[in-house]
Amino acid sequence: MAKVRILPDRVANQIAAGEVIERPAAVVKELVENALDAGATSVVVEFAHAGRALIRVEDNGAGMSPEDARTALERHATSKIAEAGDLDRLSTFGFRGEALPSIASVSRFTIRTREEGRDSGTEIAVHAGRIVHEKACGRPVGTRVDVEHLFEPVPARRKFLKTDRTESAHIVNCVRLYALACPGASFALYEDGREVFRSPRCPGLAERVAEIFGKQAAEGLVPIDACEGGMRLHGLVGAPGVGRSTRHDMVAFVNSRPVDSRTVNGALLEGYREALPQGRYPVAFVFLECDPAQVDVNVHPAKREVRFRSEALVRGFVIRSLLRRLRECAGGAGPAPEAPPGAVLGAPAALPSPFLAREPGPGASGATEHRFAEPAAPPGGAARREAGVAPAWRFLGTALSAYALFETPRGLVLLDRRAAHERIWYERLKEQFSSGGVPVQRLLLPVPLELNPVSSALLTDHLTFFQRHGLEISEFGRNFFRVEAVPSWLEPGDAESFVRDLLGAAREGRMPATDVDLARDELARVAAAKAVRLPVAVGEGAALALVRELFETSTPGSSPSGHPTYVELNHSELARRFQK
Repeated sequence: MAKVRILPDRVANQIAAGEVIERPAAVVKELVENALDAGATSVVVEFAHAGRALIRVEDNGAGMSPEDARTALERHATSKIAEAGDLDRLSTFGFRGEALPSIASVSRFTIRTREEGRDSGTEIAVHAGRIVHEKACGRPVGTRVDVEHLFEPVPARRKFLKTDRTESAHIVNCVRLYALACPGASFALYEDGREVFRSPRCPGLAERVAEIFGKQAAEGLVPIDACEGGMRLHGLVGAPGVGRSTRHDMVAFVNSRPVDSRTVNGALLEGYREALPQGRYPVAFVFLECDPAQVDVNVHPAKREVRFRSEALVRGFVIRSLLRRLRECAGGAGPAPEAPPGAVLGAPAALPSPFLAREPGPGASGATEHRFAEPAAPPGGAARREAGVAPAWRFLGTALSAYALFETPRGLVLLDRRAAHERIWYERLKEQFSSGGVPVQRLLLPVPLELNPVSSALLTDHLTFFQRHGLEISEFGRNFFRVEAVPSWLEPGDAESFVRDLLGAAREGRMPATDVDLARDELARVAAAKAVRLPVAVGEGAALALVRELFETSTPGSSPSGHPTYVELNHSELARRFQK
C-alpha cells in the first residue's frame, strides 16, 4: 500500500491557512491588500468580537467577473504574476494566490463582487472550503467579503488566539498601516458597530498621520526626502529629542509595503543614536523605494519581512539620510561626513583630551543632583533606613558630564550619575505608591492629550490606576483627554510624554491591570527616569551625598533597568592595563 499520497485541496488549504492566517488581523491584511491591488479609493473594514464573529472588507475597486470570482477561490490563482520572473517586478501587495482559499477553508466565507460593464454582481458562499451556493446579486462596482465564525472548522486554532482586546488592537494597527501606506484612498474602520476611525483621501502623508495618530503626534515630525544610488527615502521623522519608550511609532514601508525590516529598523535606531537618550526610540514613518529586483518579499508566509540583496548598502543610505536631516534640524551646517572604513555610522567623535573636568573642592557650592536638594521624607512620618557605612570614596571630578570619578582604597570607581539617581528615585517612589501618599500638584492649565484608538482604549482601562498614583486624567471627547493633575516630582511639561511612555509599557504587557504590584513596579521604573534632572556640573558635597544615598537603597549596584550604577577598577586591573 502506498504511504505517500496527495492531500485533498480542502486539507491543503487548511494547512496553508496555518501559515497565512494565524490571527484575525491577518485576514484583514489580506483582504485590504486585495482591495488596494484592485485600485480601490475607498476601503471600509468592519469587525465584531475581535474578528472571531465577523470580518467585513468592502471596496470600490475593479471588482471581478463570475469566472474570476470562482477562480480566485482556487489555490495559487492570482492576477498579479504569471511566471517566477515577475517577482522581480512586483508592484502589488499580494501575489501568491493563497489568501482567499485559505480564509474560506477556516470560516464561513461570502464574496459579493461586480465589475464595470455588468448589470449584476456575483455572490459565492463557502463554508469550511466547500461552496454552498453561487448566484447573481445586486451591488455597486467593487467587492465585499464577509468572513464569519473564523476558525470554526479548526477549533484548536482558536485556543491560540489572545484576548479580544489584544486581537482587536492588532486589527486596528493593521488597518492604520495600510491607511498610512495609501493616503490617496479613504479608510473607515468599525468595531462592534462603533467607528474607530475614519480618514478621507489625504493629499499627503502628514495629513494622514494627523488623521490617524492625532495632531499632537504630527506636530513633532519633520519631512525627510533623500535619494542616492537608485534608492529614495521619504516620509516623516521625529525632530531631535522627540522619542518614545517603545518601538510602536517606528513604522517602515518598502515600496509602499508595511514591513518589519531589521535592516531599516536598525538603521533608524543607529541614525538617532546621538539624537535621543538611551532607552528611547524614534518616531518615524518612512518609505524606502528601490528597484523591486533588489528586495525579496517572498521570504515570509505573511510577507511581513523582506530581504535586500545588499543589506549594507540600504543600511548605510538610511543612516546617512537620517544624520543629514537631523543635523539640518539641529542647525548643523554642511553634509554628513563620510564614515571611515569599518567605523560605525553615527558613532560619537573622539573625545578631547583631557577628558576629565576637575571640580571645585569642599568649599565650593555644588549644584543639586536631583529635583529636591534633600530627599523627601516618606509619607506618614515613617523614618528612612539608617544609612549604612558609606564607602570611603574620595571625589576626583566628573567625566563626560555623566559620570563621577572617585578614588577608593581598592582603586578607582566610575559612577553613572543618572543610573544612581534612578535607583534612588525608584525606591523612593515605590514607597510612596505602596503607602498611597503620592503628593499631587493640580495644573492651572490642563495638558491636552490626543491619542490613537489603541492607546485611547488602554488609557481608559488604566484611568483609575493612574489616578490612585497621582495622575488625574479626564476624558474630553473621542480619543481626547486632559491631564488635570500630576505628581509633584513631575514637571507639567513632561506630562504628555510621561503618559505616552506609560501607555507604551501597558501595550507591551508590562503594566497588567490584573497585577497591581507589577504595574506599580513598572510605573516606578518609568517615573524614576522622568524624575531625574542632572546638572552638567557637580560639586564634591553633592557627589558624596549621592553616594551615601545610593548605598542606603536595597540594590545600590544596579539601576531599575538592570544597568550597573558604578564600575570599579582595582589596583591589579590598573596594573594589568598599564602592563606593570
